[in-house]
Amino acid sequence: MFIEPHLDRTRQPNKRGWIEVICGCMFSGKTEELIRRLNRALIARQQVEIFKPVIDKRYHHEKIVSHAAREIRSTPVSVAQDILLLAGSCDVVGIDEAQFFDDAIVEVCNQLANGGKRVIVAGLDMDFEGKPFGQMPNLLAVAEFVTKVHAICAQTGELASFSFRLSDNPSQVLLGEKDQYEARSRAAFLEGMKNRDQPTD
Repeated sequence: MFIEPHLDRTRQPNKRGWIEVICGCMFSGKTEELIRRLNRALIARQQVEIFKPVIDKRYHHEKIVSHAAREIRSTPVSVAQDILLLAGSCDVVGIDEAQFFDDAIVEVCNQLANGGKRVIVAGLDMDFEGKPFGQMPNLLAVAEFVTKVHAICAQTGELASFSFRLSDNPSQVLLGEKDQYEARSRAAFLEGMKNRDQPTD
């Protein structure tokens, strides 16, 4: 995973705020990169507040935990507006699994950045059908810095940008790990979707 140096800022000149978005498919290292940036802000002795949607309880009820088992404390919230109430006077706001938040998440991030905070957001850019997920497209549009990370395709070993669901569950929101999803390249994803759509005898 290559991160351009200018995307990894820790100091806000003259308290100017901005939005950074880290996006990609399942198993691409989004949360890992979010945790890395937040830890650097903590090392720089900045005040950091971290949030995740309350529905994300896969590894821990409160902590943000990556697939590689790295973790950082966080505050679970039910709605995006709660982030504004809880962010207080911090310097940096971290938000994980942004695709699960309600529509207000974009305005919340804008308000935080307009108020001088560095806002670092991580989330899936596409759902299991390869369609834009939640408010992530709008967050990508308003962000100053965007980093798209990639996984390795479980079928071909190539770079993967798609999250392929292994089950037939039609719900857009289905929390799961390797028991439910595979990272796939475009070709492997399309092949999997084609096979799924074919009628069975």
